[in-house]
Amino acid sequence: MPSPGALAPPRMPIEDSYLELLAETLEGLDLSARGQFLQRYLGAIAHMDLTEAQSVQVWDEMLVRRRELTDQAGRRVSLKSALLDVLASSGLLRVPIIIEYEDLKKLELNAVTDPLTGLYNRRLFEESFDKELNRSRRYGQPLGLVILDLHRFKEVNDKHGHPRGDDVLRATATTLRKALRTSDSAFRIGGDEFALLLPQTDAAQALALSRRVETVFLEMVQPLQLAVSVGMDHGVAIFPQDAEQADQLIRVADERLYRQKHANHAQIISGAEPHPTTEAVSAPPPVERAAPLPQPVPIETKRPPERTETTIEAAASATSAAISADTTPAPPRIFAIQRKAERVSMTGTNAYAVLGEQGSKRARVIDLGFGGVAIELDSPEDLPDNLLAVLHVPILPPVRVNLKPVWKQKTSQGSFRVGCAFVS
Repeated sequence: MPSPGALAPPRMPIEDSYLELLAETLEGLDLSARGQFLQRYLGAIAHMDLTEAQSVQVWDEMLVRRRELTDQAGRRVSLKSALLDVLASSGLLRVPIIIEYEDLKKLELNAVTDPLTGLYNRRLFEESFDKELNRSRRYGQPLGLVILDLHRFKEVNDKHGHPRGDDVLRATATTLRKALRTSDSAFRIGGDEFALLLPQTDAAQALALSRRVETVFLEMVQPLQLAVSVGMDHGVAIFPQDAEQADQLIRVADERLYRQKHANHAQIISGAEPHPTTEAVSAPPPVERAAPLPQPVPIETKRPPERTETTIEAAASATSAAISADTTPAPPRIFAIQRKAERVSMTGTNAYAVLGEQGSKRARVIDLGFGGVAIELDSPEDLPDNLLAVLHVPILPPVRVNLKPVWKQKTSQGSFRVGCAFVS
């Protein structure tokens, strides 16, 4: 027990305590899980793009360096000091800057955020657009771009003043936060112009989301009691259906946006109020109609099923057909085994599954439920009856599960979908 006059030992800073706890926790993880975590952690704190193996190597070097520095100094050196020394000496931290963490986060946020609406700005839109396009090309997924602007916004400023116009812009930002999915991103790219990036979203889904945004916007501006009937116009472009480059997609979306604006303006001249959800998307070029998909055969019985259930994807196909006069609804998908619980669609997210003990295969997660999961592979695979997988789903931590393939089916795009049940 220290004497009354002795100084109390200094308390360990909270960041040092966190790193000590982190080091203890990582010791109990397998190499794969440790690599996944360290890759994200080092990327978050130092903005480094390292592989999982490189991240584990940096961490191990940091532990060795801490022991060396402790021996040299004759006192215990913090993990933070050792980590900074490793990063700086390895050249990974090219321009070290001393700054308070909270101040750094504020600077980063201000650099990419519109101060009036709190949405991301045009600078981040251009960076994010390139990243999402590269991801969509890599995984063969569609990417939706929606350009929005406010109809008769100038009249709001002229009649009510710019402060009320700012209220409308803030209401637009609130609308986008309320109507969008967690995987989508919203940006203010001009005065009254906004952009949405919608990963894994086709034309039908992008149009449906645009209509939902317009509907929510009308509800948000109603309390402002404007004398001008302000509305929202939109233009949609889809990768790769409409174009493959960012500037081309923006041009297509802009053309469709202004086509809708001119149609609304013509309605005003004729004495009718513009409809808030008027579509400005021209019908896509005629596509060759695919033959009906074969009915899936259960893996266990190798025979066509006698009892089936039609899924809601038939309704999605009908929605897609509504925007193209030359496209007929795709035939409904048929499941060989009736589902016992509702599934949650993972469309529009980056959910995926790592398959096998070695984690050498990767599949997209299509939907998820209490009883099982549907995955999609780019090529046919002979999956075992008992398949180990790690599910990576937004919001949830990675989950290790055992799967039993129940049905499989080839899609019209050439990929392969497999329905799996959870087994203990």
